Amino acid sequence: MGAKQLVFTLRLPRPDGCSALTELCLRSKAYWGYDPVFIEACRAELTVQPEDLAADRYRVAERDGTLVGVAALSADGDRGCVELMFVAPEAIGQGIGRVLMDWLIAEARELGLAAIDADPGAVGFYEAMGARRCGAVSSGSIPGRMLPALVIDLGA
Repeated sequence: MGAKQLVFTLRLPRPDGCSALTELCLRSKAYWGYDPVFIEACRAELTVQPEDLAADRYRVAERDGTLVGVAALSADGDRGCVELMFVAPEAIGQGIGRVLMDWLIAEARELGLAAIDADPGAVGFYEAMGARRCGAVSSGSIPGRMLPALVIDLGA
């Protein structure tokens, strides 16, 4: 018997789903061992608002009506930023992150972007997707905390 194929779809998020997206981001971040105080410090930065959906490019991964992942890309000039890249803890390791990353790369190519700012806990994932370290950026949640910056060569 072969492994069960897990099916999910990518779709645009809906404004009435912002609360669920926020909770997905916080649960996913907490999965990597951050304590509750740290997670609360990140809440404002990881809160998805309806106006965010209009300003950035978003996709959500959904399986059987349940959100299992989210990715968001912003652009500023010729630099892009992965604003969100989270997979529900119960869905980690099922290929959802790879599909979301493929979507992000395609969007970045479309916009002519290549830079990614990443959370320290996600460096291994981004490097496995072809990213390389290129410095550091300031955390949007914790003053004085620096995060690794990564770049993916998009072959532009």
